[in-house]
Amino acid sequence: MDAARHPAGEVFLAFLKLGLSAFGGPVAHLGYFRDEFVMRRRWLDDAAYGDLVALWQVLPGPASSQVGMSIGLLRAGLPGMAAAWTGFTLPSAAALMLLAGVLADAGGGFAAGWLHGLQVAAVAIVANAVWGMGRTLCPDRLRASIAGAATLIALAWPGSFGQIAAILLAAVVGWRWIAPATAAPVAAEPAPMPHRLSLLPLGLFVALLFFLPLAADLTANHGLALVDRFYRAGALVFGGGHVVLPLLQAAVVPPGWIDNDRFLAGYGAAQAVPGPLFTFAAFLGTTMRPAPDGPVGGLLCLGAIYLPSFLLVPGALPLWRRLSHGRVLRAAVAGINAGVVGLLLAALYTPVWTSSIHAASDFGLAVAALIAIAVWRLPPWLVVAGCLLAGNSLAALQ
Repeated sequence: MDAARHPAGEVFLAFLKLGLSAFGGPVAHLGYFRDEFVMRRRWLDDAAYGDLVALWQVLPGPASSQVGMSIGLLRAGLPGMAAAWTGFTLPSAAALMLLAGVLADAGGGFAAGWLHGLQVAAVAIVANAVWGMGRTLCPDRLRASIAGAATLIALAWPGSFGQIAAILLAAVVGWRWIAPATAAPVAAEPAPMPHRLSLLPLGLFVALLFFLPLAADLTANHGLALVDRFYRAGALVFGGGHVVLPLLQAAVVPPGWIDNDRFLAGYGAAQAVPGPLFTFAAFLGTTMRPAPDGPVGGLLCLGAIYLPSFLLVPGALPLWRRLSHGRVLRAAVAGINAGVVGLLLAALYTPVWTSSIHAASDFGLAVAALIAIAVWRLPPWLVVAGCLLAGNSLAALQ
């Protein structure tokens, strides 16, 4: 494909349509992308699309968003990448920022009931994610044991360092003891930029990981601290989607920027909107204190959590041919994926369960929501809406 001859506006409109309608989380998003861009529009074939999906399962970041950004890059170059991200992300980010303002302005039991209903919905959603990811990513005893060890490390050593240690240990165990998977055939060179140029964004990606924390500490600037925390969350999460929950919780709750109740309420609300789950950052930035908050804070945190993706997508695509042949790398990633399940299981206990389930009625509502999602296959947005109404009703009765 010749990326230069296609307009970025075409890419924006195609992804805006999906940003307004693509419910169901990252796996569902990949299905929507295939239907739209492989089957209907024929912007790329199945082999090239499968290659993109494989790449973003291996590298950190929000997988579905990065697949979409890659399609935009292939179609219309760097402007197309930006257009794809904007169209797919803008609707859910705007909805969550609006909700943050509504919850902040609502008063008394009304706000408390809504918040608690969203918290309970988060219990069911995370439990379902742990079960589904565990079945896929921990198919044998070794990987189930890796997940269990990662859970224990995360619970014993709360915070970002414990999570990073669990991921590193999982990678080492995977590299050493998991049989490497055979690499899939690689499609034609996918990126419309040379290899040497791709090293620039990759170098900046690594440099920001080291220098943003130093700059935030030296300047004591809260806006820079926000950029640092959200950049690291976007850069270090493997698996995307629900897995960002413990990283963000460790980044924003302990400093007192937001309390657990409102954090989990926003996480639950993020399930009720279409588009990527990483737009949860827009909710947090809007509702956190101190300033910058409101719309400025929401856009700042949203940009910071996606900045790693804007560096990785143009940097990694030209190198994928080499990376995809690394059977040992795939074994390490298999271990990392199992560790990610363990981190999510730890997050299910704290903060999700401990902050949300306080009475038998809470437990009953969580069980009902889990059955609705896992057994009846109801869409998450409908389950979240039901929990929201139930939480408000329970608050009114009390």
